[in-house]
Amino acid sequence: MRVAVISDIHANLAALEAVLREIDVERPDELWCLGDLVGYGPRPNECTTAVADRADLCLVGNHDLVALDVTAVAIDEFNDDAAAAARWTRERLAPEARTFLERLSPEARREDVALFHASARDPVWEYVLDAESALASIELARAPLVLVGHSHVALSIVLREDSLAGGLAPDATTHDLRDGRWLLNPGSVGQPRDGDPRAAWLLLNLDAQHAEFRRVEYPVVDTQREIEAAGLPPALAERLATGT
Repeated sequence: MRVAVISDIHANLAALEAVLREIDVERPDELWCLGDLVGYGPRPNECTTAVADRADLCLVGNHDLVALDVTAVAIDEFNDDAAAAARWTRERLAPEARTFLERLSPEARREDVALFHASARDPVWEYVLDAESALASIELARAPLVLVGHSHVALSIVLREDSLAGGLAPDATTHDLRDGRWLLNPGSVGQPRDGDPRAAWLLLNLDAQHAEFRRVEYPVVDTQREIEAAGLPPALAERLATGT
């Protein structure tokens, strides 16, 4: 089975549409989303609808949960810009989008694959950005392949016997997943933070045990203009140009 994996769309419709066009070319069997459909960006309802229509599996992220105003995720846990965007999103989230997000979980399981929005230790909040957190997720998940999002950084980490290796996974990085136990982060569709502003996604061939990281150009300026028009914090637009 071939699977396209996306994460952290953050209401960036231009980026999502560009990624979906690339996915359509590949014609995978399934599409999985690791959460954070909304937050930061100007098109929460359109992005949620697109994912609801296309995804075979979707997780909920911390920005989705704060937009739903659930008690488990408090708005004061977010920085000022993220909190401002969350309040803006709460006021504009359509009933259909809310209904879809409300039925999602921050973790899921498929055969030989464990999926978390953030990590196995904390599916909502923990960033997997160092060896200790990566090892914890690999060991706790008890699956040959662990998929995480949340950090907006494309990563590939492998545990072979007692040795951990890996790091950033730039465009066109490929891996043979038969060689060890793996943790992969596809990177962010809508707000990359690994120095590459292009939208990120991951293509898996679970039968061949192969992974390929992809990046896609999209019209960043269109989303920046929409952020400005919506009155969202300017920094959320500025960072899109640099991927930081």
